[in-house]
Amino acid sequence: MDTTTATAPAAAGAAPAAAKRLPLLDVLRGVAILGTLGTNVWLFAGAHGEAGPLLGYGITGEGPLGAVFELLANGKFLSMLTVLFGVGLAIQFASAEKKGRRWPGRYHWRALFLFAEGTVHFVLLFAWDVLMGYAVTAITVAWLLKRSARAQRAVMWTALGLHLTVVALLTAAQVTGPGNDPSRDAEVAALYADGSWLDQVRFRLDHALVFRIEPIITFPLLVFLFLLGVRLFRAGAFGADDAGRRIRARLTAWGLGVGLPLNIAVMFAPDDFVYLERYAVAPVVMLGYIGLTGFLVEHVRRGPVTAAIESLGRTALSGYILQNLLASIACYGWGLGLAARFGTEAWFAPALWLGISVVLLAGSRLWLRRFANGPAEALQKAVLR
Repeated sequence: MDTTTATAPAAAGAAPAAAKRLPLLDVLRGVAILGTLGTNVWLFAGAHGEAGPLLGYGITGEGPLGAVFELLANGKFLSMLTVLFGVGLAIQFASAEKKGRRWPGRYHWRALFLFAEGTVHFVLLFAWDVLMGYAVTAITVAWLLKRSARAQRAVMWTALGLHLTVVALLTAAQVTGPGNDPSRDAEVAALYADGSWLDQVRFRLDHALVFRIEPIITFPLLVFLFLLGVRLFRAGAFGADDAGRRIRARLTAWGLGVGLPLNIAVMFAPDDFVYLERYAVAPVVMLGYIGLTGFLVEHVRRGPVTAAIESLGRTALSGYILQNLLASIACYGWGLGLAARFGTEAWFAPALWLGISVVLLAGSRLWLRRFANGPAEALQKAVLR
């Protein structure tokens, strides 16, 4: 897949040969996949599996290592992945304009196929799938790209205002609402420690609406971040020229200079501010991550690690699905059942993250030596063709 394409749905087809390659995008996508795993791995390693947040447990674990992962990963890379989807959408739109093709045209089929992939991923593997929400957002924003820049800005900032209002209301409800009811904890823990794969599938289907609540309540944020990705791409934020460097420097200053201190402050606030941390502060820190990654790509000599991250970025959709499959096999009772044995150990989740990350990096590098696309990306292309 050409490095100018995005994770998905843009990953469904290679960018036109005439498109300029932007290597930074591949690195960012690889970083986003590893960072997303840095949050999700704690769900798999926890006693209550992916249902932990629904029972009132934190997304990351307790203790110093859990705090480090929370500070560095929680919400940041989910936001980065969302922005990169918006970048991919902008690339597809630019390609269609250049070739004189009708827009959105066949793009809706790509988004529809992504929604189907996300549905299968949700039912069979991981309750907190992001692909379904991205597909719906992609269809919405695709139509907006036909409108004027003024209309896009209006929608973008209105969506942000609506999102911040929702976060404020959720935070208020969290502060004043009842505490967690632990009566179901043992039953849910037994499901993930000893239940079969089919038991977990049924559990996801029985609680589908609750598990799908994140993309529903954050839909305005998804729209904002998609449009932000479009604006950053059109402004040249990912280019290797002086304009791109200036934009990335500003992103670094705002994201790390303002967002990171805010994130630390929120972490020391009561647990009731969890929504504020993940859905309001984390996207600001994410901007700093984009700028910092761009700086490192330009100033650090390209070696095997950078090449492996690029490869993972080129197979990002496959990597996202594979990381959840590997974590499920490692942690749940129908697999190796390691979470029941080592889940309370402080080292387990970080070690699992490291092990799966190595597999993803090495596997994507080896795969692309023989194939042009990742397996999930190749399936998309074959079906849509």
